[in-house]
Amino acid sequence: MSDIHTKIPEEKNTIKTLRKTFLIICIISLLVVAVSLTAGYNAVVPPFAVAFFVFLALFASYHKSLSTMAFSFWMAAFIAAPMFYPGPFLEWGTLDMRQFVIPLIMSVMFCMGTTLSFDDFKRVFKMPHAVIIGVVLQFFVMPFVGKGVAMIFTSNNEVAAGIVITGSSPGGVASNVITFLANGNVALSVTMTAFSTLLAPIMTPLMTKWLAGSYVPVEFWKMLVTIIKMVIIPIGSGLLVHSFLEKMGKVHRFYAKLYDIIMMILPKFSMLVIALACSIMTANARGKLLIGTIVISVVLSVIVHNFLGLLLGYYGARAAGLGERECRTIAIEVGLQNSGMAAGLALEVLKSELASIPGVVYSSWHNITGAILASYWRRKPVK
Repeated sequence: MSDIHTKIPEEKNTIKTLRKTFLIICIISLLVVAVSLTAGYNAVVPPFAVAFFVFLALFASYHKSLSTMAFSFWMAAFIAAPMFYPGPFLEWGTLDMRQFVIPLIMSVMFCMGTTLSFDDFKRVFKMPHAVIIGVVLQFFVMPFVGKGVAMIFTSNNEVAAGIVITGSSPGGVASNVITFLANGNVALSVTMTAFSTLLAPIMTPLMTKWLAGSYVPVEFWKMLVTIIKMVIIPIGSGLLVHSFLEKMGKVHRFYAKLYDIIMMILPKFSMLVIALACSIMTANARGKLLIGTIVISVVLSVIVHNFLGLLLGYYGARAAGLGERECRTIAIEVGLQNSGMAAGLALEVLKSELASIPGVVYSSWHNITGAILASYWRRKPVK
């Protein structure tokens, strides 16, 4: 017993030391970047800028309060790296990295499918009122807000189309984790994610063609088929794997262990994969992103789009007479999009690197706001 008691303080001290080290390196990197920019030594900036985000992410990973934001900081690191060093993210020897974007997104969708079960779809009939309200807000608030934001913040047609397609996408799997942290209704969150994803092959092309057709040509049927190939089939495969392992796990201990291992590995794997896909897309659009006005318009539109999604999702659910727990859940579901899918569709269907950038930026930003909101709501128990 004494060994156990001595090991626990040792582990805490080790984590505390690591956290402090990461923070010091993070601060030093930021200071070097600031001094270099002031002095005009721009060549020094890239490695220290990337190091700042990497060590900020490591610091957050070991910090109890900031751990939910660690993925967002990793995303920032994976976006900063190709902005300074695009080469490795575009070509690896003779290998064109851009050909892997869609397969990478498909693998994330498969991972998402393994977190779902057939009961998540059946639950629609147990709570139809909340699910229908949530899905209506999902596919009408976000696309129209996206259209309004695009009209205000950008004059670039490709960026505007990217904003609309991000708003027309279903809820993302990160919303389920954020809902749990916010003391929301996790069952409703998972069901809404599953149901909105199931409707995506119709609703996403429909809303995109309607609201973004004036910016770029939108092929409805091509987008529908792409969503089925890129989203529905991988999620369906993951769902079948989940169902098989869960069923076999009740009979054989081996499958129960395998299920536990897969459930432990896949979330981290999917985060790495989506970050890598975003890096490749950022490197691909780097030339256009270096135009200052485009960067500013994308960032501002993403911030406003996400804020209004969270706000209107919450108060829309409240106006419909739902309880506090359900209002929190729907706010998160509406505000957090499957932006990886949106970025992939922009590349695959619209054939536009620039249209994929709002989705890439949204992927990082909505995790930050979601984590902040969850932290706030967690301190306010539902009466």
